[in-house]
Amino acid sequence: MNNNLRLVINNIKNKKLDEKHFFEKEELKIILDLYAKMVSQGSWKDYGLSISSKQVSFSVFKNSTENALYKICKNFNPKNKNLKYLITDVNGKILKNSFELELLLKKTDWKKLT
Repeated sequence: MNNNLRLVINNIKNKKLDEKHFFEKEELKIILDLYAKMVSQGSWKDYGLSISSKQVSFSVFKNSTENALYKICKNFNPKNKNLKYLITDVNGKILKNSFELELLLKKTDWKKLT
């Protein structure tokens, strides 16, 4: 038997890090509601999530074999409060930004956004 193995249960430190560096439950619900609407309209086909220490992003795709059309991003430590939530293009260019996710997504005309 190997005495060097340990079982770690309920590691609070890692749990707090994960919660801080991801979308909150309400934010994810807002994004997934929009995603479902756009899929039903035939505009979006797939999505992906990217997580880093500075930002989490929800990428949307027209086709799963192509690059992302847009990324809906949440910055964890924005320099300006209006840069907390962003919509960027595939190259990272900021197309729209806001301090409130729901407002940002509702006011975006996705068919005209380029």
